[in-house]
Amino acid sequence: MDIGSKHGWPASTLSNFAPHPFTVTWHDFTLPCNSMEGFLQSLKFKNPEMQKHVASLVGLTAKKKGREKNWRSTQTLWWGGIAIERDSGFYQDLLDAAFEALFTNEKFKSALQATGNAVLTHHIGKTNLRETVLTQKEFVSRLHKLRSRILESP
Repeated sequence: MDIGSKHGWPASTLSNFAPHPFTVTWHDFTLPCNSMEGFLQSLKFKNPEMQKHVASLVGLTAKKKGREKNWRSTQTLWWGGIAIERDSGFYQDLLDAAFEALFTNEKFKSALQATGNAVLTHHIGKTNLRETVLTQKEFVSRLHKLRSRILESP
């Protein structure tokens, strides 16, 4: 099942563009988010208040806001004013924390459960971590991991 905003349910509901309120609290910074895309794009902004604004955005609006930032040249992203190297375990831990927070959203969780045992893919995503804040593999592997918890629960 290819995850994307233009695909039918449940794939579109699992898209980063889908509106899903959740809150990430990690390393003394709390970020209320209205979509995973808002969260991801907020990481491109150093100022914590700007991060909060961008995290409140959804879908293409969030994506467009993040396009203003050139993080690729330094491979630096931000969490509450703290610089994070894109290719670091710290960054992977932050992504884990964000997906755990998203997993508390019942609409998201229901759509994930509805995928059953389907192989999840994300063909429009990029594969090179130097070009994107979330690769296909980073995204899909986290969806599979979260879904396995649903399918294994009694």
